[in-house]
Amino acid sequence: MKFGVVVFPGSNCDRDMIDALQNEMHQEVVMLWHKDNDLSGFKQEDCIVLPGGFSFGDYLRCGAIARFSPMMQAVTKFANEGGKVFGVCNGFQILCESHLLPGALMRNEQQQFVCKNVFITNGRDKPFKIPVAHGEGRYFADENTLDSLEENGQVLYYYCDENGQKTIAANPNGAVRNIAGICNEKRNVIGMMPHPERACSTLLGNTDGQQILQELFLAKQFVS
Repeated sequence: MKFGVVVFPGSNCDRDMIDALQNEMHQEVVMLWHKDNDLSGFKQEDCIVLPGGFSFGDYLRCGAIARFSPMMQAVTKFANEGGKVFGVCNGFQILCESHLLPGALMRNEQQQFVCKNVFITNGRDKPFKIPVAHGEGRYFADENTLDSLEENGQVLYYYCDENGQKTIAANPNGAVRNIAGICNEKRNVIGMMPHPERACSTLLGNTDGQQILQELFLAKQFVS
């Protein structure tokens, strides 16, 4: 499996993602520039990653400008043809702005940037401890969309406490229903606000992010 990491002006987690995938998980990684639009070297079983950061300075709305970049036109086509796409933080915002995922990421409920470790759960394994760092990470969608996401198993991660309970106190941004990460109906496009790439090194004392990347892509538990 090959990963392509897209670099936008303002991306600041692209190197973190590359390091996690390439050096910690020993995967093939290619950097992709936002002005290019060629994904001919990628197959459906490969994955395009939209990293965290502040693409185009977060002007207008987070991800609102990045969605019009040439590379995103290619990424949209790639996703619509069944290719895997993964967005983290700003990448999640870009996927929602591009309508590859439903809903939107709004300003944090407390109107402040939040940067800390949180716990998230997939409902099966013990909670993962993963960093968040965002000012507009509050996931929102209408009630019908939320019901559909949960009924179809498209909510991949919820914010929780260390015991796996989805409490209000464990929600760092006010996201509806404590939603931290979702996928599309075809399960080939995934977005999440927490940063698994920042929790992939034994030097940092946390490898929970490796487990998340492993289960999402290498174990192919969610996408096939």
